[in-house]
Amino acid sequence: MKTKLTLLLCAMLWLMPANASEWTVIQGNVASIEMDYAGDTLSLTCFGKKWPLKAKGNNHWQGWIGVDLKTKAGKHNVLWRSGKTVVAEDFLNVTKGEFRISHITVAKKMAEFDKPTLERYYREVKVLKATYTKQVSANPDIIMFGKPIEGIESTPFGAQRYVNGKPKSPHSGIDIAAPAGTVIEAPLAGRILMVADMYLNGKTVAIGHGNGLVSVFSHMQSTAVKQGEWVKTRQKIGEVGTTGRSTGPHLHWGIRFNNARINPESIVNVQ
Repeated sequence: MKTKLTLLLCAMLWLMPANASEWTVIQGNVASIEMDYAGDTLSLTCFGKKWPLKAKGNNHWQGWIGVDLKTKAGKHNVLWRSGKTVVAEDFLNVTKGEFRISHITVAKKMAEFDKPTLERYYREVKVLKATYTKQVSANPDIIMFGKPIEGIESTPFGAQRYVNGKPKSPHSGIDIAAPAGTVIEAPLAGRILMVADMYLNGKTVAIGHGNGLVSVFSHMQSTAVKQGEWVKTRQKIGEVGTTGRSTGPHLHWGIRFNNARINPESIVNVQ
């Protein structure tokens, strides 16, 4: 019996993950994590979702995890698997982000929609949200080659506005102010998933880059692409405008990564 117990304990120790690593990331950012593993197949799971991996050579792997801006601060499990076997368990330490808060008071008619407008809004949001889960052939890396335009950041990621005392949805992208007509370029190659003229967002383009990564560009003056088209990195997709609910010419640039709302600046030139 003692021999059997010893063998069982040895087997349990062999199956247990190696010493855990801990990675720290701010709410709304992308975590770039690494793992040394000699096997041929490896998968990465966190928040109940699988995340993209890349073999870097010499048994070294790199993975990327998107942390939604509302993810609870604290430690979250990161599992590395080969098939169904957990080969390592790490931890992602999510820290609280510092997001701008503002309060404004406006006329009631400016803060509420009538029924037809509200119905249009929900229809358009449903179409846009559907692009976040569309499968697209993957780019080899999770990296944006610069911003779609240069300009002044007028509204930062995660900004929370209270209108007449009621909280609105946090800002799920960044607003970049630039002159009307400024050329907007795709920061990463991908498939055009949507081209639409929306009530709030104005002329909008959504690009699927693969690996669950989707970029959304809004308030455009004009669009230069069609749905289903494949665009190259730095290809023109439209021009800056002030369509939809907008107070001046700017580009709203948002990113979803496996449906997580991500700060675009956290994925520009991520290595």
